Amino acid sequence: MESREGPLLDAFVRLADTLIVDYDVVELSQELVEACVRLLGVAQAGLLVTDHRGALQVLAATSEQTHLLELFQLESAHGPCLQAFHTGIPVPVHDLAAAASRWPEFARRGLDSGYLSIYAVPLRLRSETIGALNLFGMSKSALSGEDLRLAQALADVACIGILQDRMRSRAETLNRQLRSALNTRIVIEQAKGVLAERGQLDMDQAFHRLRDHARSNQLRPADVSAGVVSGELDTSAILARPTNPSG
Repeated sequence: MESREGPLLDAFVRLADTLIVDYDVVELSQELVEACVRLLGVAQAGLLVTDHRGALQVLAATSEQTHLLELFQLESAHGPCLQAFHTGIPVPVHDLAAAASRWPEFARRGLDSGYLSIYAVPLRLRSETIGALNLFGMSKSALSGEDLRLAQALADVACIGILQDRMRSRAETLNRQLRSALNTRIVIEQAKGVLAERGQLDMDQAFHRLRDHARSNQLRPADVSAGVVSGELDTSAILARPTNPSG
């Protein structure tokens, strides 16, 4: 194989760019499988990644044939990619025909598609595995040990990008929840002030009146507060309730 130093550096730069700029995880995954085909001389590649429930999904493939074979692995719950995901260890299958006893139906389908070897590489970061990369060869022993190490390195870079995207998404969700909670608290404080002024109550009494009204009407305190502040809710019913300091 011709020197691949230049293409290899380019592939790592393109994958590493996802760590510092806005990017699409699907595009990152597609870049990974296409880079593997370009750099490793395999025929096709596919990628399985866990969703928010922890279930594996096909995220990228270099051909429809590969995509269908990956889907078959998921539906049948057997195959080298599943093994690599569950163990976190690469699964090299240098001769797919010889592995028919391990995955009979998967091996038959792979051989029917023209693949003679398959290599599964986990997407992992330390103890966390979030998916697996499948490399399909048209010859036996299509990949060397060096090729497998390179495939693992590419998968590791992509894994970092995917995990970073998930952490950012979780952080954004938490920030939205926090902003919502703070905004809700502001509205509740405003409603307490309205009730305290109209009913000549202290702030604790106003809060208990508001919360008791919400509970008795199976409403959220935030919704009752919003109605009080906007004037859409008649406060006389709330103020007529006896004060319950114990809440």
